[in-house]
Amino acid sequence: MGSSNRDEPLSFTTQPGSSPIQVSDTDSFLNNLDPSSASGSFQNEGFLTNLDGDASSAVDYGFMRPDFRVDPLVGTVDYYDRHVFLCYKNPQVWPPRIEAAEFDRLPRLLSAALAARKGDMKKQTRLTICEGHDGTETSNGDVLIFPDMIRYRRLTHFDVDTFVEEVLVKDGEWLPGTPEALRGFYVFVCAHGTRDRRCGVCGPAVIARFKEVTELHGLQGKVSVSACSHIGGHKYAGNVIIFGSHVKGEVTGHWYGYVTPEDVPVLLEHHIGKGEIVDSLWRGQMGLSEEDQRRCQELRLELDGEINDGSSTKEARQANEISGAVCGSQVEEVGCCQANGNSPCCQNDSITEKTDNSDVSEREAKLAAEMKSTKRRTSRKNSGKKGTCTRRVCSMPTWIESWEREDTYAALAVIGAALSVAFAYRCYKELR
Repeated sequence: MGSSNRDEPLSFTTQPGSSPIQVSDTDSFLNNLDPSSASGSFQNEGFLTNLDGDASSAVDYGFMRPDFRVDPLVGTVDYYDRHVFLCYKNPQVWPPRIEAAEFDRLPRLLSAALAARKGDMKKQTRLTICEGHDGTETSNGDVLIFPDMIRYRRLTHFDVDTFVEEVLVKDGEWLPGTPEALRGFYVFVCAHGTRDRRCGVCGPAVIARFKEVTELHGLQGKVSVSACSHIGGHKYAGNVIIFGSHVKGEVTGHWYGYVTPEDVPVLLEHHIGKGEIVDSLWRGQMGLSEEDQRRCQELRLELDGEINDGSSTKEARQANEISGAVCGSQVEEVGCCQANGNSPCCQNDSITEKTDNSDVSEREAKLAAEMKSTKRRTSRKNSGKKGTCTRRVCSMPTWIESWEREDTYAALAVIGAALSVAFAYRCYKELR
């Protein structure tokens, strides 16, 4: 979706008596949240206790479980280009394999159709079930598609084959429905407790915290939060995916793991509020291979380590721009300056200002060349797979890629004017 369709920048407005989100102040309102409750998380009240029947589930499967934050996160997202979410019921009634359940016809038929047409689709597509409630913004049968940022309403099992053919294979529109543009940020949290207890314990608590903080800061219309089914990596619960606009208007989908309720304000402030990747929780992103995910994080950490050693915020912004340009992983900044003029991000120089630091420029060229080499290896790896999309990742745009249609029109107009002047001058000479 182009930049012209993006929402107005988000601002962390607060209710009277509240203060903007601050990482150092999270403890003051985290104490008000009961981790064992899922109040406000799409009718999940009591879901945690129903899973096990005693408080031991929080210790064995929650944020204090023995395997919590043991394994590394980065590079744990399989490469894919497009994410389709089907809104359907809620985690309390989802069977362990919701996409193959005999009595859940719609998700079963949609999953089967995607598998059958996988080789015909230009984009590697992932299907996930998210929560749906009739009469709300996410009614049963609604389909959300990212990075297209569109919604189709009320898909039925009678329409599945036509929908997959027209929208996902031909990349067109489904004529019975009209695609609606999605705006803002969409947060999906795995809460598929019947598939894995860790997701069933951690997911609702994280959802509740997201809803509490977004409501506290008046972001309900800007940030949508929903439970979703299994996305892979149970051991990384709580698992979170955030879809939103890239700095260049492109939509990115970032995956986070080992997310606790205490981490929610950090993700809202840094990822959504400032456009900064939270690397300590980052698993990867849509559109990057596992190798590219690891390399992009190494790049960010390398640059952060070099500039954070007594350097200025201006240099920090330059490093963030290099990381975003090379890896395409920088999220759009969404208006922290409008919310708080004293915020550090508001005191940085313009990102378009030419840097005088030659070392930064040399690192940018070197790292861009490395990522270009990685991209070629990824393309060769995917070239033998039918129906795969060998899309460019982690590469700097060329002048051809950035050439706009308006530039073509302008160039043709100049050429036409020059020819007209030449022709008129020739006629004038002949008449004399």
